[in-house]
Amino acid sequence: MRQAGSLFLTVAGLFRVRRRVVEELVFEKGAYHTDSRRGWSLFRAFPSFFFYAQDIVIVFKSSRRAKRGRYDTADWARSSLEVMRALERVGVRFEITGVDHFGSLDGPCVFIGNHMSTLETFVLPAIIAPFRDTTFVVKRSLIDYPVFRYVMRSRDPVTVGRTNPREDLKAVLDGGAERLKAGRSIVIFPQTTRTPAFNPGEFNSIGVKLAKKAGVPIIPIALRTDAWANGKRFKDFGRISPARKVYVDFGEPIRVRDRGAEEHEEIMRFIQGRLERWKE
Repeated sequence: MRQAGSLFLTVAGLFRVRRRVVEELVFEKGAYHTDSRRGWSLFRAFPSFFFYAQDIVIVFKSSRRAKRGRYDTADWARSSLEVMRALERVGVRFEITGVDHFGSLDGPCVFIGNHMSTLETFVLPAIIAPFRDTTFVVKRSLIDYPVFRYVMRSRDPVTVGRTNPREDLKAVLDGGAERLKAGRSIVIFPQTTRTPAFNPGEFNSIGVKLAKKAGVPIIPIALRTDAWANGKRFKDFGRISPARKVYVDFGEPIRVRDRGAEEHEEIMRFIQGRLERWKE
């Protein structure tokens, strides 16, 4: 135990030095691919241990700033990028495409995607926040989550209870429309829980309803993020598997017409199509 503690302190010390030079995420033609030269051989040998050693440092530092009221959108994007770099250091590779589809929008939008793991919650701000102010629709329990709650509350999220669908719909439509009107985009995962398999039957149309009410476009997101697996005992702390590449693809803007049924189907086809392609 003493050796493990010393190793953790060593990793934390290295990370404190390295985090000062975290660069911006650079996209070329709306895309980003992890440089093959990234990653430390020692970290790759024990990816889960070394990633969480870094992640804990990031979360605690971010939470401390947020608790003091000194954690803004730029800080959120920066700490999100630090998490992404921590994943890359242990060997996880990213392929991000379609950023130009929302980067050139004049106003806010609703991002709608599948929810595979904890990874997208931590990494999406690094991709989206530099282009537009944004927040998430999250479970109400997250704003009371130990340590992380200060970060989550600072982002002014729309919260849902996941026990009463009618109340959740009202919370999303009212709270989401209010934020969109103020110029803040919304990220929503319509699935009831994180799952590695995409089930259209569990993918509701609440995001489409919000976009229609607010009169803003939808940006669909297809995600394959099982490199950060869901844990068996603690869901947020699953195994890190560098052999599984992370894919994030943003689709073209979708405007809601009529009741939104066709647009909802279009979003699901986009996600399913990308997941099938990445599986091959």
